[in-house]
Amino acid sequence: MTDSRQPAAGAERNGPLSDLRVLELGNIVAGPFAASVLADLGAEVVKIERPDGGDSIRSSGDTGDAIFDAINRNKRSIALDLKDDDDIDALYDLVDAADVFVENLGRGTPERLGIGAETLRERNPELIYLSIKGFQEGPYGDYAGMDVVAEAMSGLMSVTGEPGRQPVRVGTSIADMGAAIYGVLGVMVALRERDRTGEGQRVDGTLFESAAHWMGYWLTYADRFGDDPEPLGASHPSWGLYDVFETDAGWLFVGVTNDRHWEAFCDAADLRGLRDDERFATAADRRANKQALLETVQERLRGGDRAALFDALADAGVPAAPVNDPSDLADDPGLDAAGSLARFHATHDGESVPEQTVMAPVSGERFGPEQYRDPPDIGEHTEEILRDWLLSDEEQETLAAEGGDD
Repeated sequence: MTDSRQPAAGAERNGPLSDLRVLELGNIVAGPFAASVLADLGAEVVKIERPDGGDSIRSSGDTGDAIFDAINRNKRSIALDLKDDDDIDALYDLVDAADVFVENLGRGTPERLGIGAETLRERNPELIYLSIKGFQEGPYGDYAGMDVVAEAMSGLMSVTGEPGRQPVRVGTSIADMGAAIYGVLGVMVALRERDRTGEGQRVDGTLFESAAHWMGYWLTYADRFGDDPEPLGASHPSWGLYDVFETDAGWLFVGVTNDRHWEAFCDAADLRGLRDDERFATAADRRANKQALLETVQERLRGGDRAALFDALADAGVPAAPVNDPSDLADDPGLDAAGSLARFHATHDGESVPEQTVMAPVSGERFGPEQYRDPPDIGEHTEEILRDWLLSDEEQETLAAEGGDD
């Protein structure tokens, strides 16, 4: 079948998943983020949206616009009213032609709409059905799930922020994205199993369990020592010099995790006298005298040339980084060299606006993420999706010959 899409910036959808058809019934972040990973790797992703408003993130202000554009490029949009008999029949027909179905609706909602995993897999036994929820089924199964709920219940919020201050969420939708990424991993495992058995299955991606997995080593620590870590700020209790420091142009992170780093840091930062300070002679000494070390280094680095310090530390092999703002990632040379930046256009208030984001960092010797389609308007591709997915090649050729594509 010929792909009728108009790729963005002259690119084509030819990634390693280009033979995969994905239906996404997602809202806000988790479901759309999962589908965006598959789309970046070439999967044909069709986003199902309500005719009256579409994905609810579309109506969430400037940040909502940015979220939608970043994680819904490389997709086509079809507008379907799932309470309308004809539209639900059209969805069923699309499911018959799909490999993967992604949803992050509230628990029980897919079943009420007649699109639960059991119903759709009865129609298409080979279907992989990714269901993203706040929690696995069980005692928490009916709790309302959202990113900050998972961050709170998993313990992630308890170690984020500064000691003595209120807990804070991570500055991006990290639990949503974690559930999405684990969900995509589950999809790939299920596809691998389908290659052997010919059968699809439901795959779960959950926010709470994903965030809890990341907190695993802190659970082990608390279980062993009977003590919980305090909020970490930018530091870590395993090392003495591991924090951010104020300079002339903002903050600079420095991470000294071994004696080689320590020697190199003292030389690169022109702090050679610290090597002779008995309080900081060994890693254990630096941990035991952490506060004094941080205060001493901060006093020396305050007002220093951040760019020069970073260059010196990087050349010396010391882990260091300027604390960038999101705008610093635009046209970032490292991301650009890695082929990770997606450049596209989005339409807002009737105007085409150039934008950038970062694609899924999944690559190998012969594949990587690609940008090939701008974010869609609500239902922009409804007719062509129904044609491409539901008509045979012969029927499409007949339609084209009759002028049906005009």
